[in-house]
Amino acid sequence: MNPAALNAASMDSLLPVLYAKAIDIGSKAVGLIILWIIGRFAIRALKRVVQRALRLRAIEPTLMEYVDSVVGVLLNILLVVVLLSFVGIETTTFAGLLAAAGLAIGTAWSGLLSNFAAGAFLVLLRPFRKGDLVMAGGVTGTVDEIGMFVTVIQTPDNVRTIVGNGKIFGDTIQNYSANPYRRVDRFAQLAHEDDHVRAMTLLKARLATIPNVLAVPAPDVEILDLTLAGPLLAVRTYARSDDYWQVYFDTNRVIRETLTSEGFEIPATHQHVTQ
Repeated sequence: MNPAALNAASMDSLLPVLYAKAIDIGSKAVGLIILWIIGRFAIRALKRVVQRALRLRAIEPTLMEYVDSVVGVLLNILLVVVLLSFVGIETTTFAGLLAAAGLAIGTAWSGLLSNFAAGAFLVLLRPFRKGDLVMAGGVTGTVDEIGMFVTVIQTPDNVRTIVGNGKIFGDTIQNYSANPYRRVDRFAQLAHEDDHVRAMTLLKARLATIPNVLAVPAPDVEILDLTLAGPLLAVRTYARSDDYWQVYFDTNRVIRETLTSEGFEIPATHQHVTQ
């Protein structure tokens, strides 16, 4: 038989196979896209259902965000497994590979897993919540988000700072928003010749007029120490956490203006040298 005729016959028999294969691949690709769209829509719907259920139980926003993150990760992993199964990849093999990869990643990234565990404890034990002013992991600021692995803190100078949950949980945590008020500690240095009783009386009266200073506990002024310059007064006022810095700066201003207007001397260090 003519070779050209043989090649033509081979192509004629191969074309239906290629055509069928292309249809199969195309249909799987279309099905994969449809499944992905449906899966993403289902994930969003399920997350909304979970969020609604948590809101009905009056769960705090910090825990709601953490649960939302965990549910989102788990559902996306499940969607990937379903898609791989649809295209013909054995999910049991994939699960084994995933477990092996998880073990390898866990060994290499033990810090990441410790951050995840610390994040769970932060949500369960709740040393602070979203919106609290804290000092955590060496960073001071307002908690913006408690994630699966990290906590986002907005510092007072408006810097978005991301701190690993493991560092936060393993360090000292100070929550400035936990108690209803804070004490503002300032100082006033008097000269040796000044009447400290008069200074204390004047300062107590002026401190009570500062906006947002609490009446209970009342402002307090006492001699803290005796220095070479003269008596050092401890000037203490109390304010809510939101008003802390306003009261802090106003207390400094009141100390300065009161002592100056009432004619108190500028303190100077005195040393007597004898021979």
